[in-house]
Amino acid sequence: MTTTPKIIAPKKLIEVALPLDDINKACAREKSIRHGHPSTLHLWWARRPLAAARAVLFAQLVNDPSWKYSEEEQRKPAIKGVITKKRNELFKLISELVQWENTTNERVLERARAEIRASWRETCEVNKGHPDAAMLFDSNKLPAFHDPFAGGGAIPLEAQRLGLESHATDLNPVAVLINKAMIEIPPKFAGRHPVGPVSKSDRQTNAPATGDWAGARGIAEDVRRYGQWIRQTAEERIGHLYPRVKITKKMAEDRPDLREYEGTELTVVAWLWARTVKSGSPDVSVG
Repeated sequence: MTTTPKIIAPKKLIEVALPLDDINKACAREKSIRHGHPSTLHLWWARRPLAAARAVLFAQLVNDPSWKYSEEEQRKPAIKGVITKKRNELFKLISELVQWENTTNERVLERARAEIRASWRETCEVNKGHPDAAMLFDSNKLPAFHDPFAGGGAIPLEAQRLGLESHATDLNPVAVLINKAMIEIPPKFAGRHPVGPVSKSDRQTNAPATGDWAGARGIAEDVRRYGQWIRQTAEERIGHLYPRVKITKKMAEDRPDLREYEGTELTVVAWLWARTVKSGSPDVSVG
């Protein structure tokens, strides 16, 4: 009879405690200021705030400082003080990590990644005697992350942000598209300069053709340039169907918001096209 070798799993921070008040405040604030983020493209029933996903993932990956000590050792004042001090440091880091302003703050993120790597090295060390240690516990490579029901991608996105190789799957094709755009494509082009041609409008406004293309800035610039090309091409082909409108004094009489534009031409946001057709009833005309 063979037995499966036992894996030693250090107790994680999430099993002990979390700075819930700070996490809840950050989540509530995020909901009111998360404008223009890909997560707003599609409203999911179970939308996970990015702050919550980041905090929970971090706490699941980082070992609680108490895991090295027995219950008897943890009752000793000196060791208890060491544990409490380190735990408070981790709580403080989580409180910084969940702030919306720190979503892309490399200084804060790298501190979080360092704690995760340190915890993983500890896990690898205590399992070095496992017969499959070479495959399961490579201290130089963090475990990959997989979310089988990724939805809007909040959890795999934050796993990737924290330094893990992230995988996401979902049955919803909209979810797949969003996850590809946020998780799969950007890493492939990270740190590369844009390759798209500078548009005519960019040349006219002297937009810079060079810059700092660290991270996903290069591919983001390519997306912007492609958007410019689409807009420019559309204007050339159908722009004559959407003429600019000159604001007259009469038009501005009942529109105080237009008075400052009197005498100038404005781009129309939308035109409402209408036509008149004959009604099936001789007594009614439809416009």
